[in-house]
Formats: sequence, structure tokens, C-alpha cells
Amino acid sequence: MSSMSLPLDGLSAIVTGAGRGLGRAEALELARLGASVVVNDYGQPGRDGSGEASAAPAEEVAAEIRAAGGQAVAHLGDVSDHEQAGALVQLAVDTYGKLDILVNNAGILRDRMVFSMTEDEWDSVIRVHLKGHFNTTHFAAAHWRARSKTAGGPVYGRIVNTSSEAYLAGSAGQPNYAAAKGGIVGLTTSTALALGKYGVTANAICPRARTRMTQDVFAGFAEPAGGELDALAPEHVSPLVGYLASPAAGRVNGQLLVVHGGMVAVMERPKVAAKFDTAKEVFSYEELAEQLSPHFAGRPPNETFAAAEVLGLKRR
Repeated sequence: MSSMSLPLDGLSAIVTGAGRGLGRAEALELARLGASVVVNDYGQPGRDGSGEASAAPAEEVAAEIRAAGGQAVAHLGDVSDHEQAGALVQLAVDTYGKLDILVNNAGILRDRMVFSMTEDEWDSVIRVHLKGHFNTTHFAAAHWRARSKTAGGPVYGRIVNTSSEAYLAGSAGQPNYAAAKGGIVGLTTSTALALGKYGVTANAICPRARTRMTQDVFAGFAEPAGGELDALAPEHVSPLVGYLASPAAGRVNGQLLVVHGGMVAVMERPKVAAKFDTAKEVFSYEELAEQLSPHFAGRPPNETFAAAEVLGLKRR
């Protein structure tokens, strides 16, 4: 791809949780498309197996981007901390003059059934995923709003948030994760409506990828032999992030997309399936039982608001 055709040339981006896995692939793709990147991942430098000092994962990814001719700096802060998230956005502005793209990817797993989950397991997942998405979005939104007021019109802004099929399908062993990912969809649609007038779009993706975080989740899915690309490789997800971050996606706003294995599915917004009216001024218990119970009487017991069929999506 020549420098003249780079769709993100002159734009700056933040990718959170970008030291490994999905975030790393997304940061590399944005850089390949011309963006200058702030690579965020919480973690300090350590030591390798021989005892030698080793760089933090975010620093390694930033160095990889620079070695390929791109521009990148690392940020080792925790996005679930409000002040550190603000410092992350400020680093992008100070380094590149402005922020144009925010990709929220950072997350953790603490899987357990709802009756066994501890308070800390609940709080930590909600904090990193949902609060982390809010924190960076808050500071990025304030930046774009201020720029728009100075410019007297819309500016360029793109937010790509990371939800999950666990929210769509209702993952039984991940109540904290499913709740956080559902909250992220709500945050995304609210942000899309709030920032549209400033020229900013906000969309969410539900990626399926084999990473360090999900290695137990996808342990039963065999990796391909013979050098074929794994259907669960993060490289199946990163091009969609690059597209949503680009000018070509200017009319894509407030959407939820599922992506994995060479497939992208645009999810439909919820629709009203049925409506019931009281024959009186206010519903009574008896009238509700008379109207609602027959509606649900023939429904399979496992058919809920969750869209479990999304788990069966695959490339043709």
C-alpha cells in the first residue's frame, strides 16, 4: 500500500490493551493503514527466562511499529483508573497534536457461575471493561467537543469499542463479562448519539479470537495444521477495526458488528415483538396473567432475549 493510498495517513490513534492479542493486531493494522499510534497496555518491564531485562508488551508493539516505518509510543497505564485514562488521551494529543481514533480493547476475565462469583471477581471485570471504556471515551469526547467548538464545525473522530458474543448469547459462566459487554453496547449507542454532531462516530464489535485471555474459552477449538490462518486469529478482526476507524466508515454510527474467521455480521437493533394493552385504566395482576401467560406458553424454555444463534455464524 503506497503512502498516497493510506486511509489513516495523518491521523492519530489510541489502542488500549494492545500489548498482545487483539489489541496488538489492531494497533499494527492501524499503523499499516497510516495512523500514528499510542499503544496502551497495563504492565511494567520485566525479565525474560535468562534474567535479562525485557520491555513491557506495549513497548514491544510500539517498537515493532517503528521498525516497520510507522510512528508509535507506548503507554503503560491502567485505563480503569480515571486519571491514568486521561493521561493516555493527553499523551496522544501531546505527541501527535490531536487524537482522531480511539479503540477500546483492554479487558480481563474472571469466569465463574453467578452463584459462585465473588464480589471482587464481579467488580474487577466491570471496572476494567465498562469503566475502562467510559474513562477513555470521556476524555476523548471532551477533546473532540473542544476541537469542534474551536473549529466551528465537525471534526474527525472515531471510537471502536469491544463488546462480545457473551452479551448477545448470554454466556452462563460469565455473568460479569456478559454484563460489562452489554453495558459497553449501551455506552456505544449513547455516545454515538451524543457525539454525532461533532463529527464523531462510535461503533462496537463482537470479536471472536484466540488470545491469551481467551485460551481457556477456545481450548476445544483445534488450531489448523499446514500453515493455514487460524479462523480464530486476531488478524480476522483487525481489518474491520481499520475500516471503522477510516473515512470510508463515516456513515457507520451506533452499530454492533460480529466479526471472526473471514465473516462480518451487522446485528439488528431490538424490535418490539408483542404489545399488550389494558382494557381498564391500569393493569391488574389477573389481566396480565390472562394476556401474557398465553404469549409465552408455547415458547421453548431456553428461548430468551439472548440471541444464542449468533454463536453459529460462520463464513460460507
